[in-house]
Amino acid sequence: MSEKMLMKGNEALAEAAVRAGCVCYFGYPITPQSEIAAYMSKRLVKIEGGVYVQAESEIAAINMVLGAAASGSRAMTSSSSPGISLKSECISYMAGCDLPCVVASVQRAGPGLGGIQPSQADYWQATRGFGHGGAHVLVLAPSSIQEMIELVFDAFELADKYRMPAVILSDGLLGQMMEPVSFPDRIVAKVDKPWAVNGHRGKRSHNIISSLCLEADELEQRNNEREKRYNVIRQNEPRIEARYMQDAEIGLVAYGACARVAGAAVDMAREKGIKAGLMRPVTLWPFPSGAIKDYAEKLKNILTVEMSSGQMVEDVRLAAQNKTTVGFYGRTGGVIPTPSEILKEIEKIAGGN
Repeated sequence: MSEKMLMKGNEALAEAAVRAGCVCYFGYPITPQSEIAAYMSKRLVKIEGGVYVQAESEIAAINMVLGAAASGSRAMTSSSSPGISLKSECISYMAGCDLPCVVASVQRAGPGLGGIQPSQADYWQATRGFGHGGAHVLVLAPSSIQEMIELVFDAFELADKYRMPAVILSDGLLGQMMEPVSFPDRIVAKVDKPWAVNGHRGKRSHNIISSLCLEADELEQRNNEREKRYNVIRQNEPRIEARYMQDAEIGLVAYGACARVAGAAVDMAREKGIKAGLMRPVTLWPFPSGAIKDYAEKLKNILTVEMSSGQMVEDVRLAAQNKTTVGFYGRTGGVIPTPSEILKEIEKIAGGN
């Protein structure tokens, strides 16, 4: 690991991407993620083969990512909520082309233009396929800047492994805050990509990358093959972090920055003698349903906490399979819940109210 340094979340994400082998970045400025693009504009020109383009639009940027990924390069884009919406069509194309890339989504409050404060109201957008056609993308949700660095490395590796887009789901709080971080000494191995359209030099047949398939039977076969791959991911890649869950009677579920606040509330509840614990999904797709189901069987109640009107709570309820009661507490519009607010909800549950 490198020596610790103080870095803003967005800039740490960008530096981690470069160290993870990203050589192509295409983006467009939007608050609260513009620092990613600004950092990449200075950083990529200093590495061999580095390419940075501030595109004319979000749509242009993600289409450039498609082209770079098709050539076999590690490519990335970033944006915030309305910008990600514009990119969604091409992300579906990339899923249909079986192309790896990394997308950093730094959530802000909505809907519409909304505001620039942090939010988690893009959970459905991230986990329900990022566009049409029933495709999935990998979704990793860090709760600290240090973890964000680690997950950026993982995102590039998983994207290449499964040939699909991977998303780092951040928010305006994680993107703008600063923390001491260090960068891992991870060796980035060059991945062989025999499918890439990078010139055949007369030594192999032409590679063709396209998401278009006009024959229904052929498209169904492709989709079935992709679904088999998704099932492997569902089996092998779910991640969850648990705190105080050994003897917990009330289990909180929260992800990302909101998990930090929920964790503080759990600590406060423990000080009051309330057996509370925290389940933090690190992967939002695949969702760690199996682990939450196992915990639900031992819990009296689950409380899902989000910076939204309630989105992840649906996945928690599905995972719990009616083994226990699943409640919800959230703030929206860019308001961040406080530990004291969440503690009151825990106390209500513990008191039977």
